[in-house]
Amino acid sequence: MKRKLILLAAACIATLTSSVYGATEEKVIRDTLEKYNMVVEVIKPSPIVGLNVVETSTGVVYITDDGKYLLQGPIYDMSGKSPVNISNQPLMKKVEALKGEMIVFKAPQEKHVVTVFTDISCGYCKKLHESVGELNSQGVTVRYLAYPRQGADSDVGKKMASIWCNGLPQKALTQAFKGEEIAMIEDCKIDLSKHMSVGNLFKVTGTPAIILPDGQLLPGYMKPDALVQLLNEK
Repeated sequence: MKRKLILLAAACIATLTSSVYGATEEKVIRDTLEKYNMVVEVIKPSPIVGLNVVETSTGVVYITDDGKYLLQGPIYDMSGKSPVNISNQPLMKKVEALKGEMIVFKAPQEKHVVTVFTDISCGYCKKLHESVGELNSQGVTVRYLAYPRQGADSDVGKKMASIWCNGLPQKALTQAFKGEEIAMIEDCKIDLSKHMSVGNLFKVTGTPAIILPDGQLLPGYMKPDALVQLLNEK
């Protein structure tokens, strides 16, 4: 009985120590990042011992327990058949939060899903859209979010808002990429700046920007076969 009490006490002390240490770590990390005007949203351990993943208002960063060293950029999981970029995985929940505002071209026999930040004034976005049918036939569902490069309040941004508010958004988007006129909707309630804010967290600098299911960003146009091959390898 005495031995059980000693073991229980030791376990309680270890748990308490761990909790205090975790709280101390978080305070150190918050204080460090706030010095640089970085708004911290979530702090949690990363798969790398001693390194924490921090979701901030400007994207994901990785920082050591003591707050001394910060990393930003691709971090790869090398444990599988091929390297997997895990650095943007925490941001995928922000993408999924906009699921109700996506224009979706669903594959009849879906194998993969990609999310594309697009702009109707972008030539390579048009080229990518022309290949959506081929991607669908190969099992790839394409989900669109808006990223008007001139801003949500620009003429292009207002046209894109009207597309997103259209009763037949898939048809309207296709017409816009063909250069056809689209009906302008003055009382559109969709705020495309929310789409752009999420794109900015992924460090989108141009369109099209393709987000893979694991959060990896592919900047620019990819040929359908190359994209399908990449998805199949993951």
